[in-house]
Amino acid sequence: MHNTTLTEHDSLSSWLEYIASIHVSAIDMGLDRVLPVAQKLGILKQDLTHLPYVFTVAGTNGKGSTTATIAQICQSAGYKTALYQSPHLVSFTERIKIGGIGIDEPTLVRALASVEQVRLECGLSLSFFEMTTLAAFLIFKEAACDVWVLEIGLGGRLDVVNIIDPDVAVITNVGIDHVDWLGDDIEKIGFEKAGIIRPNIPAILGARQLPNSVFEVVQNNQAYAYQLGRAYEFSEQADGWQYSSPAITLHLPKPKLSLMNAVNAVSAVLASSLEIAPHAIAYGLNQVSLAGRFDHRLLAGRQWLFDVAHNAHGMGFLLEQFIPYWQHHQAKHNAAKLHVVFSMLGDKDIGSVLDLLQASMNDGAFKIATWHIAAIDHVRAMPLSEILSLVNERLDGANIITYENLAAASAGAVATSGEQDLLLVFGSFHTVGEVLTALN
Repeated sequence: MHNTTLTEHDSLSSWLEYIASIHVSAIDMGLDRVLPVAQKLGILKQDLTHLPYVFTVAGTNGKGSTTATIAQICQSAGYKTALYQSPHLVSFTERIKIGGIGIDEPTLVRALASVEQVRLECGLSLSFFEMTTLAAFLIFKEAACDVWVLEIGLGGRLDVVNIIDPDVAVITNVGIDHVDWLGDDIEKIGFEKAGIIRPNIPAILGARQLPNSVFEVVQNNQAYAYQLGRAYEFSEQADGWQYSSPAITLHLPKPKLSLMNAVNAVSAVLASSLEIAPHAIAYGLNQVSLAGRFDHRLLAGRQWLFDVAHNAHGMGFLLEQFIPYWQHHQAKHNAAKLHVVFSMLGDKDIGSVLDLLQASMNDGAFKIATWHIAAIDHVRAMPLSEILSLVNERLDGANIITYENLAAASAGAVATSGEQDLLLVFGSFHTVGEVLTALN
């Protein structure tokens, strides 16, 4: 058992370094260790004096956009809204927001110091993610937030976020990801993700097809299932989109984020018992944005597009948005070239991501002028040699430049491109985060 010598006067980076060192593994599934600490901190729902309305979102892709959209709509309706997401891109404080604004470092440090004190009193070892999640919930409790919007980190059933009982559960979709922890069986993964569902609550099922295990959990809990394509539907229109269910039809503006995730967020809000008027939904959709999700920025005199797509589902989704975007860009700048800054983690299916890219290129949707590749600075990074051989193997004749790190790759992309070119960065939260840090 480590005894901390840190206090609330120490820096956030010292605290994060310390809590990363106190537990045997970075990821440790299960709620047994964390519950006594949560109880003593008074952050479980039964112990809160100001009872929040809770939305919990699990799924393979789209959790970030869905949680951001729910939070923005609730905020637009006048609720004091807390948002918890992971991972972050540049600063850790991005994970914990109140009213759309990341909390300040001293607030997080104070919360971590409180969690650490209780952890030591309980004589328990907690993982990095457990410590930081408990700190986030403590901050939300102390700020007396009306609504908590929580993104599951990994899986659902055994994720620390699941210690808080939701009033509405959302499952965006179920694909194969995190196989080391969740297995490679879609039914097992579905069961884990559906673990956020509680008895007699609305469960938003945000995909037209889901594993049977999800429906079994819904049934066992006598939850109210609202599934895309059955309970609600949407259609795109020239001036926006239409949401329709047996109860309501809404004409809404297109958000900057994925429409599919917005549809599911709107369903979650409508299934809740919160008072939210259609104009608050429309206003929220107009306002919502999320760093690293189809995120266009002008940096270092170049046009960049950042997306954290890191699996086949995410890549398919990125391509759907990217192809029309690139065609529009080329219509304005006919000499524009496309450059890519790319890297992935070792536990991701890089082959299927590259296959989707190759298929779009074979269809003539776009050409990649240059690949700028480096390994991510992370223990789970895929080695550069492996990325290189896979890109060479899957994308025959690709023009590749390799670098010792992603900061150098970003500088290389700037040096070899022109002002009208587009620089696409994707493959991981870490890839986007490292490039943004370097450019800023």
